[in-house]
Amino acid sequence: MHKKIALLPGDGIGPEVTNEAVKVLNVIAEKFNHQFHYTEALVGAIAIDKTGNPFPKATEDICKNCDAILFGAIGSPIYDNDPDAKIRPEQGLLAMRKSLELYVNIRPINYYQSIAHLSPLKESIIKGTDMVIYRELTGGIYFGEKGTENNGQEAYDECRYSIIEIERVAKIAFKNAMSRSKKLTLIDKANVLETSRLWRRVVMNMAKHYPEVEVNFMFVDNAAMQIILNPKQFDVILTENMFGDIISDEASVIGGSIGLLPSASLGDQYALYEPIHGSFYQATGKNIANPIAAILSAAMMLEHSFGLDTESKIINNAVKVAIDNGFVTSDINPTDFYPTDFVGNTICELIESSININSNSFIL
Repeated sequence: MHKKIALLPGDGIGPEVTNEAVKVLNVIAEKFNHQFHYTEALVGAIAIDKTGNPFPKATEDICKNCDAILFGAIGSPIYDNDPDAKIRPEQGLLAMRKSLELYVNIRPINYYQSIAHLSPLKESIIKGTDMVIYRELTGGIYFGEKGTENNGQEAYDECRYSIIEIERVAKIAFKNAMSRSKKLTLIDKANVLETSRLWRRVVMNMAKHYPEVEVNFMFVDNAAMQIILNPKQFDVILTENMFGDIISDEASVIGGSIGLLPSASLGDQYALYEPIHGSFYQATGKNIANPIAAILSAAMMLEHSFGLDTESKIINNAVKVAIDNGFVTSDINPTDFYPTDFVGNTICELIESSININSNSFIL
């Protein structure tokens, strides 16, 4: 198989974790006789520094001419600490989502028994957690009209949604619910927000076409509490842009680190895969960043964009073995940990040792 992959390492630890994901992809390519062709492009703060644009036209063209996009992270304290900055790295990510029409973000939340004791939550609470969050990605308050008025004394951000925007992400969530435990929870704020009431009406109407799916509704403030108190109650979560951003980061504590969570951002034509963590600028170049989320994002790319289910499963299994045997970074275990590249190399070695080409099988 020949596939073209756009590499957008981005800022901070992005290049480091993306490099480990590429190492894993190269091992898979060699063992299964695939050819992955990478084209690197600028995005975020580094793109601003070099071109003045956080999502340059050259990067957009590369993304549109590749089979999938592997993205690292975006953000810089230079811009975070300047509230008057007119151009920000995050604008590049929003522009990329809009340009490529990546309207749904999929974030699986898993439980690893071997490191459950390292989670800030009790194991009795998180044991058995297996949920996936479907977040609408190109609408809502992040993309609404915004501005500052009255000599800087007032600011506003408009939240707007259309039925079409809601239906297309809800359809994907309902289909996934059908293949899982047939349970879907819509997280909204329908007691206050008109946009949430539209979400609820649309989802209630769509539920009639999926009678096997149990549909629940939960206000976002209660959901934020329930994810910590009883995460096992959730299977498929559907929500709007900002709520999904916040809820999925909160859910990362279940596994013990945000550095474990991958994601896929999908549209009708293009697909982008990225760890959900930020640029963690303080850790840049220190070889301490957790590469697992980036590696699992690469596994999602193999499955969702390339149809390579076996190869994806091998990566996921190798990651689990690495975690089970304590080959983790300091964010997971602050007293017994390994460097970024060591964890990446260990996962590569586990993949290499697990594959039997003659039988096209694996043992882990």
